[in-house]
Amino acid sequence: MLVDQCPERAEILSSSLDRADCKIVAQASSTIDLLKLVESCKPDLIIIDTDSPERDTLEHICIVSRDRPRPIIMFTHDDDSETIRAAIRAGVSAYVVDGLKSERIKPIMDAAIARFEEFQTIRRDLEKAEGQLADRKTIERAKGILMKQRDWSEDEAYQALRKMAMDRGIKLAEAAQQVLSVAELLG
Repeated sequence: MLVDQCPERAEILSSSLDRADCKIVAQASSTIDLLKLVESCKPDLIIIDTDSPERDTLEHICIVSRDRPRPIIMFTHDDDSETIRAAIRAGVSAYVVDGLKSERIKPIMDAAIARFEEFQTIRRDLEKAEGQLADRKTIERAKGILMKQRDWSEDEAYQALRKMAMDRGIKLAEAAQQVLSVAELLG
């Protein structure tokens, strides 16, 4: 997908992408409906060519990065370090200043895709670790309740939770959450 408010510049970039054997599935002159456009045409990559990314542009990129993550390349003339940081925080995979040369397009795209994929892997790993930590906290709280209410040892409380999970065919964290819910109800 190509986003460029300047038709002449968009045509130059479009020609460069054609020479790099890239198919443009959508073209827009602004990022206003970026999320809708991404949802409808499902591009592999988003290229935004702008003189300088505006706040609204960065907000739209942030929404796409959150809801429909894709590698995003931004070609711009703005080399301000704060703008670069803001663009990267919004979800831009490659921020290229004054680099719109056709022979550079393919390597830039490859680098942006690789960086995006690496970031997505790290993001998934972080979400998984956070989920495991939350599960662990839930299990620990449920064990604490069982230990206090039943005067059980930590191991006895754990075994009771484990048995409950196995008997019901649910995860240990789900059994622990059920114990916490009952304790809160009766509490």
